[in-house]
Amino acid sequence: MTTPARPAARPENPRFSSGPCTKIPGYSLDLLADAALGRSHRAAPATDKLRDAITRTHRILRLPEGFRVGIVPASDTGAVEMAMWSLLGRRGVEVLAWEAFGAAWVTDAVKQLRLDPVVRQADYGDLPDLSAVNFDRDVIFTWNGTSSGVRVPDGDWIPADRAGLTICDATSAAFAMDLPWDKLDVTTFSWQKVMGGEAAHGMIVLSPRAVERLESHTPAWPVPKIFRLTKNGRLNEAIFEGATINTVSMLCVEDYLVALDWAERIGGLPELIARSEGNARLLWDFVAGRDWIDHLARVPETRSCTSVCLKFTDARIRDEKAFARGVARRLADEGVALDVANYRDAPPGLRIWCGATVERADLAALLPWIDWAFEAELAAQG
Repeated sequence: MTTPARPAARPENPRFSSGPCTKIPGYSLDLLADAALGRSHRAAPATDKLRDAITRTHRILRLPEGFRVGIVPASDTGAVEMAMWSLLGRRGVEVLAWEAFGAAWVTDAVKQLRLDPVVRQADYGDLPDLSAVNFDRDVIFTWNGTSSGVRVPDGDWIPADRAGLTICDATSAAFAMDLPWDKLDVTTFSWQKVMGGEAAHGMIVLSPRAVERLESHTPAWPVPKIFRLTKNGRLNEAIFEGATINTVSMLCVEDYLVALDWAERIGGLPELIARSEGNARLLWDFVAGRDWIDHLARVPETRSCTSVCLKFTDARIRDEKAFARGVARRLADEGVALDVANYRDAPPGLRIWCGATVERADLAALLPWIDWAFEAELAAQG
């Protein structure tokens, strides 16, 4: 078998990583010129920017009145663990896991907090039985499995009259999917996913039910300073007004504000969702037209529109892991798709980010290269 000819066109931007994700279209470091560098994050100019980031996040996500947004340490991981350490322990807990990050929250609940939770797990490509979840307990889950490309299809499985809290890791869903805020008591995400921001800072969204729990519940374990959401038994409102627990990077804050500027300029949340879904459909159509590649997500309604995870299905492939690595390496070496190999703990394949900051034309230009890399790797296999 001979190596096929390379496609003529190339993506202008080959960055399809699932995190940190590609920057907004037209991005330039010049856009950060107004950053409050060299200033205390407690100084008025810096605090104004932090407050602006919170206010505009609330507005763009269309959060209900009474929901609070805070900037917290340690990216989405810090935000989820902050919620777990601060809120859990009053009632039973269920943790849902169908990929790497959900499995991490299982580890926290079982080995660190020792809560003896009910754990509902599924293999990569599937969801646990959502109908079996008991919402008399607090329930922890990811909305979109970044490493599996599997998302919950909607919020219909979450009852409005639940007794427990829902804690939702939405890091690769926020700003790209229509989240039912009335079903989510705690929601976490980071700037580095759909908005293409810089890493290390997380966001936490609290419903009034979550605030009531914080003010009426004292955990049985020590809560580290960077996880503390209360002060003297009351919600620390300052966190949700721009006074962060620890020092933030004002350069990263400015970068996030630039991304929010872009989001508002193009039409806000509806356009962000439309861009993500349009990109994903383009990739889904590509997969539908080929018999050697398929989605890792088995059920179409659960396929992610951001982190699209694919697997190779051709019977001629002898070593799936080596083959998938070879295809990803060829795409990277050609400079047409960077960082698209599967997540390290996931089944072998490709993971292509289709979030709102990806330009449709770049994704369209990539698709013939996937054909080429598949054929080239098959030929090299002999």
